[in-house]
Amino acid sequence: MLQMITWLDKNFCSLKPTRAVIMRALRHLRPADRKKLFSEDIPEMRTAEGRWFEAIIYEMILDLSLQTDLILAVVARGADGPSRVRRAQLGQNGLFYSNIGDIKVRGNGQDLAEVDLMLVDHTGALTFGEIITSPADLKEFEEEIHYKKQLLGYLYGQPAVPFLLISSVDISRTAVVRRLLKEPDNVLLTTASCEDLKALIRPRDLKRSPPRKVRHEKLISISDIVPRRPFDYKELHDERMQSIINAVTSEGSIRELGTPDEIPPIVKKVLFGGLYPSAVRMLDSRYPIRIKGKIYDPDAIQREFSKVVLAVNLPEYKPVIYLRRRNKREYLKMVPNNRSGGFKFESRRTPHMAGFYLWLESVRPSLGAELARGLLDAFPAVHAPTAPAARRP
Repeated sequence: MLQMITWLDKNFCSLKPTRAVIMRALRHLRPADRKKLFSEDIPEMRTAEGRWFEAIIYEMILDLSLQTDLILAVVARGADGPSRVRRAQLGQNGLFYSNIGDIKVRGNGQDLAEVDLMLVDHTGALTFGEIITSPADLKEFEEEIHYKKQLLGYLYGQPAVPFLLISSVDISRTAVVRRLLKEPDNVLLTTASCEDLKALIRPRDLKRSPPRKVRHEKLISISDIVPRRPFDYKELHDERMQSIINAVTSEGSIRELGTPDEIPPIVKKVLFGGLYPSAVRMLDSRYPIRIKGKIYDPDAIQREFSKVVLAVNLPEYKPVIYLRRRNKREYLKMVPNNRSGGFKFESRRTPHMAGFYLWLESVRPSLGAELARGLLDAFPAVHAPTAPAARRP
């Protein structure tokens, strides 16, 4: 299983990114993104560079795959993905393409993970890769990689899932990468910087229309790598949810939260359900909701929001509240307020996050005050305020 990544580790540096490869990579960028490669807007330019660098690595791996039988196949992405993709829907489980050809793993329609590169070796084992252009991208990176290993290992029945980390900057000395490289099935590949690669082209080159698709003997689609075991994410989610509820409602069992069990550890968030009015009143009295400096009482919550959903992020057991606005298609994500207690506004969830938004929309009231309080009291990441707050709308 490790022969392929060992070969790549030794031979990747032998293939220098040429102007031809770099130009070919432009086919994976939309015209608007190609223009941004030389934009004076630095954030826009860096984003476009990141997508372009991913495409360059993909094209280099396609070329390298012809030099060895250890690479059985390269999973198509970007412009080589299908022209029409399946929109996110409840009940979708497995690998799917996004509308720009990114490879996604979905569970009940929700995007669980995205991988930048996917290869199949000569034994049929799957390897995935992450492609980065900045050391700033390493925040929470280690946790994400381990989760993707667990997820793909579960789907494809692999005890170990090899991983390629490909970077345009030297990150070999960072603590995160050093820890990752201590694991035998991880490899770091480093290329020239994006600035050096960009020096091989000129802004006028971007006006050309690159070919959209190429023929390649080792290209396969995600439909060719069907998961090797049944995957019903909603069923796994409900099993995990019930295990948490059982631990909370069983006297003396709260310490069992987080203890390894037979449920695969691939559920990252549990949606317990919507709160009944009694649970909303409990929430207000014990764990108040604060939005832009104001504490919302039960009447204000009922007036402005049609639904209150209680969830928890795993494995840290950090509770989250989602508030559905009555007059707008969005949920406000509320997270624990570590300073003053209760919950504070963090961000919005809109139909743009299609799968997760649909899941939230499907949630109905199911939690009364007693169970909701038991759950919240069990999660140490949230606490009640030490003194009542005064400002209420």
